[in-house]
Amino acid sequence: MTFLAIDIGNTRLKWALHTAPQRNAPLLAQGVEFLENIDRLASGDWVGLPHPARMLGCTVAGDAIKRRVEEQMELWDVSANWVVASSHEAGLSNGYDYPARLGADRWVAMIGAWHRSLAQGPARPLVVVMVGTAVTVDAIDTQGKFLGGLILPGHGIMLRALESGTAGLHVPTGNVCEFPTNTSDALTSGGTYAIAGAVERMVQHLRQHCGTEPRCIMTGGAGWKMAPSMSVPFELVDNLLFDGLLELAAHRFG
Repeated sequence: MTFLAIDIGNTRLKWALHTAPQRNAPLLAQGVEFLENIDRLASGDWVGLPHPARMLGCTVAGDAIKRRVEEQMELWDVSANWVVASSHEAGLSNGYDYPARLGADRWVAMIGAWHRSLAQGPARPLVVVMVGTAVTVDAIDTQGKFLGGLILPGHGIMLRALESGTAGLHVPTGNVCEFPTNTSDALTSGGTYAIAGAVERMVQHLRQHCGTEPRCIMTGGAGWKMAPSMSVPFELVDNLLFDGLLELAAHRFG
């Protein structure tokens, strides 16, 4: 039963075709497309692929983007299924005040991270970090309950906000350093350490709450930029959302 996983972010769509809707199923094909080019999928990357029997996707984009993806999927006879966060699924419980309002990408990433962590040993508290257009830092306790999380702007949004709100300040690319001595380095270092500091604070909160050292898993298109500046141990995972989609698919379709 071939399975198509789709992850739609703020700027790009990622897709992966697996042999089955289950964890560790072999990968048949994968790709990335900018949102403005979604309408090319059916006549481009998806031509000649094995027809998926099931599909599950998560998106932070609006209904218009979902409709465009579904139009491209008319190439195959497969129903579109989109993740909406719930109060409990795949072994994780959702402590958000209104569970369905939690971003689908955060929910899927946490499910992927939780099961990845369990596969490595006994349950431990877990901090899940996604670094993209926005940054999220989410906390899970040892019972698999999502306790809550932080949302802050990513590097690009921070820099554009400073550029638009500060007279005469332009934002070239700088380097991350401990003691910046020029504006470019000061801006880049400030944004990087703001994100690293948010992660460090959440790890501290979770350590105090659970009484044991948390694991930290980081993902997202800009995760590699953060990696050299992190102050807490972490694991960088490229396709964490696909891990979560496969886990959810196994529970829903398996």
